[in-house]
Amino acid sequence: MGVDLGELATRRVISLEALSGKIIAVDAFNVLYQFLASIRQEDGTPLMDFKGNITAHLSGLFYRSAKLLENGIKPIYVFDGKPHEFKEATNIERASIKKEAFEKWQRALEEERIEEARMYAQATSRLSQEMVEESKELLDAMGIPWMQAPSEGEAQAAIMTKEGRAYAVASQDYDALLFGAPVLVRNISITGRRKVPRQDRYVMIEPEEINLKEMLSNLGIGQEQLIIIGILIGTDFNEGVKGVGPKTALKIVKEKKTLDEVVGYVKKKYDYDFEVDPKDVMEIFLNPKGNPLPERFEWGGFDEGKIIEILVERHDFSDERVRKTIEELKKTFKEKGEQRSLGQWF
Repeated sequence: MGVDLGELATRRVISLEALSGKIIAVDAFNVLYQFLASIRQEDGTPLMDFKGNITAHLSGLFYRSAKLLENGIKPIYVFDGKPHEFKEATNIERASIKKEAFEKWQRALEEERIEEARMYAQATSRLSQEMVEESKELLDAMGIPWMQAPSEGEAQAAIMTKEGRAYAVASQDYDALLFGAPVLVRNISITGRRKVPRQDRYVMIEPEEINLKEMLSNLGIGQEQLIIIGILIGTDFNEGVKGVGPKTALKIVKEKKTLDEVVGYVKKKYDYDFEVDPKDVMEIFLNPKGNPLPERFEWGGFDEGKIIEILVERHDFSDERVRKTIEELKKTFKEKGEQRSLGQWF
């Protein structure tokens, strides 16, 4: 879910080529869920191998990562660890939404409402620990680095950007901005032509970049005020105030300034008491928890045999298409490796 800052964000449309040579800390769970939601058959059935194992996450991870590398982008996938105790309510709500979506999906299939079925199916995606581990295995085989976060992947990714180890965090959610990531990049895993649900038209999805400093300047607020806006409208760690959207929240923080003033105001104005202490939520974002970063991240040295074993032999991917992508990867790494002496890419 994440925090809904879309109305307030200052976006700039960019191309993948504009990110060439840059290290991008990718919110792994976020993109894997995108692949699970979008890579489906017409009726919403997820991509599976002949044994019935879901493989959409591996398909998206392999082909999309190859595309990023081809454009000179150096991804580091950051995986979530143990959820914060405050996320229990969020996880319960997500489970309820998935259950309801599954029931609607089945009903739509029975009634042959195919387009609606696919839409409902996209909300049923589940990411198992086995799928996570196999994703890491594939990344190792592709020569793409990944990191394990102690808790929130976006928090770890934000730390990497703040310490200058990555240029931006890649995620569809805006939480990385609350964690202090200087740059957020959206849509790098879903670029291209996409059909609008329930409409006979298509839209072009393009990567977009959000610069935190620019956004705060345009809004006329500071980082702590942005976090308070998040707390007011709801984060993964608290529910938020019913009836308060991004624009109202912005108005409140500009008038009340501090968290204590805001809490007192919403209690009086909306008769609302936060279910968790807002100061604890503020602390989560102000001082994100992360694991120590390695001295160096390495790209390349991929294992062709292992890639084929995982995708083709284990999960029935097209041998021809996988090998074609591997050849493209070889070419990419060879070209980038030749540029190494010039200080580019690696």
